[in-house]
Amino acid sequence: MPEIKENFTETAEDVSKSQRRRDALEFKSLARDLIAMRPSRLARVPLDEDVRAAIDEAQHIRSNVARKRQLQYVAKLLRRSDATPIIEAIEALENDSRQLSARQHRVEAWRDHLIEQGDPAVSELLRNRPGADTQAIRQCIRKARTEAARDQPPAAARVLFRLLREMDEEQPLPSLAARHG
Repeated sequence: MPEIKENFTETAEDVSKSQRRRDALEFKSLARDLIAMRPSRLARVPLDEDVRAAIDEAQHIRSNVARKRQLQYVAKLLRRSDATPIIEAIEALENDSRQLSARQHRVEAWRDHLIEQGDPAVSELLRNRPGADTQAIRQCIRKARTEAARDQPPAAARVLFRLLREMDEEQPLPSLAARHG
């Protein structure tokens, strides 16, 4: 009967070659994502100075072969460090982007709903936001309809969008998808 080892810890030899390859590919994918990031987003990711410098250098390389080699180097540096905070920061950035996108879609849906439906939609909005500037909203709707009928640029629709976005930033507007499918 084989002995059961206590305090078993995995060493590099205990990990299969296939698993090491999968891990290396994940780090390479992470490196590719980091290199593709805009500098403003990259600044919000916690990176060691050597990793940040290697990423910066990779972003400025135009030769495909040299860029591929630099990508491998960035992945190697990432393998040597703890990638957990980096991955968490990237996920947080993506979550922020998804929330902003959802907010934009929600406000666009309300703008379109108000322009198409008119007074019934305004009443629905006012049930959710009793303190809203009713006159400004109705004025924007009338102007937006007039502009659309004359094939003019949608200036009033943009103003209405800004009004709704400000309202949504104070307190999120309810989703129209549930009500109007």
